[in-house]
Amino acid sequence: MKKLSLILLAFATSAMLLLPSQAIAQSKSRLAEILERGTLRVGTTGDFNPMSIKDTATNTYTGFDVEAMNQLAADMGVKIEYVPAEWATLVNGIVSNRFDIFSGASLSMARARTVAFSNPYLYAGTVPLVSKKTGSKFTNWNNINSPNVTVAVLMGTVFEQQARAHFPKAKIRAVEKPATGYQEVLAGRAQVTITSNVEAATLMKTYPELQIVGTNADMRNKRPFAYPLPQGDDVWVTYVNNWISLKEAEGFFDVLEAKWLSAKK
Repeated sequence: MKKLSLILLAFATSAMLLLPSQAIAQSKSRLAEILERGTLRVGTTGDFNPMSIKDTATNTYTGFDVEAMNQLAADMGVKIEYVPAEWATLVNGIVSNRFDIFSGASLSMARARTVAFSNPYLYAGTVPLVSKKTGSKFTNWNNINSPNVTVAVLMGTVFEQQARAHFPKAKIRAVEKPATGYQEVLAGRAQVTITSNVEAATLMKTYPELQIVGTNADMRNKRPFAYPLPQGDDVWVTYVNNWISLKEAEGFFDVLEAKWLSAKK
């Protein structure tokens, strides 16, 4: 009887030791799934110029983030499939396995509760925009904080909050849609507006008479852009992080930034 008990104990111990390895074998990483499938599924909105822009006529995408994802798929040796997504549901898209990675989003702790984020590949922030006619008066943020300066921003946005915080001495002109801060500057009803450096790049290409104050190095309220990924898959997250590190070393993201986020046409 004692011998039988020892045999059963040994069997149970061996079974318990085998469980973790069996679980690992059954739980395949997203990286392995992508390589076996031969396709990288990328969620993207197509409404974030110049990061992700959808051409409805051809049902194709272009932009900073799109070029990056195309390169990721090429480096993995797989095809790419863009899955239409919305900002409000990007987390659900990751969790429900509609796509393997989202094309890029600002890192937020609210999103990080449900999805993992890669290392940052870009930093966005707030920059002031002025007319080139009056641009010489504003060489830095401090020049804007004056009672003689009117800063136009869209009412109820984060930029209105930032304008009131950064320029307490200036006149803050909060406008309602369909008006915009940059239109107020172009019309001469305000000297300054503030927006993200990402939107500023697009606006300056569309309206060459606009320019930013200082450079992107002077940005405030910086926030990292990273790739949302499934939680609990360290293999896939590590792979994407390694890819980001390699591309940063190669200057890949610098080239994309110069192409898509520069004011030059």
